[in-house]
Amino acid sequence: MQTTTVQLYSLEYKNAKTYGLVALFVAGNILLPQLCHLVPQGGLRWLPIYFFTLIGAYKYGWRVGLLTAVVSPLVNSALFGMPAVAMLPGILLKSVLLAGVAGFTAWYFQKVSLLLVALVVLCYQMLGVLGEWGLTGDVNLAVQDLRIGIPGILLQVFGGWGIIRFCIRK
Repeated sequence: MQTTTVQLYSLEYKNAKTYGLVALFVAGNILLPQLCHLVPQGGLRWLPIYFFTLIGAYKYGWRVGLLTAVVSPLVNSALFGMPAVAMLPGILLKSVLLAGVAGFTAWYFQKVSLLLVALVVLCYQMLGVLGEWGLTGDVNLAVQDLRIGIPGILLQVFGGWGIIRFCIRK
């Protein structure tokens, strides 16, 4: 298993670069879901709203991740009605968890590996299931990402790892 030591950042809120990167990652979190929604159940299956949050938080720190995690679902819902307003609390919870777990993991280990990215995705999904179950009281809705979203989870792990590694080299 290949591990790469990385130049990771923890950008501050007062840094203009933070907001430029957030705008870039939010744009990605708007475009990717639009592409995925071209196929039936594409959003449920591919979980695209989380993809650039993972990359932003892992590479540029929890602040970039947190802003991306909150702004992306709200903008998507306002502009396109997806996710539906009723789904926003669960999606926001998982997005914020992803930003925190990814940012912490990158800061703590100071490297990226397929295993670490897989652990980040597994951790936010497991905590997200518990949180969503608490929010909705519906265990079936809470485990929906795990039942239907396996392709999206795999995309996050392998695609996220690949893009983070690519960003490291550039």
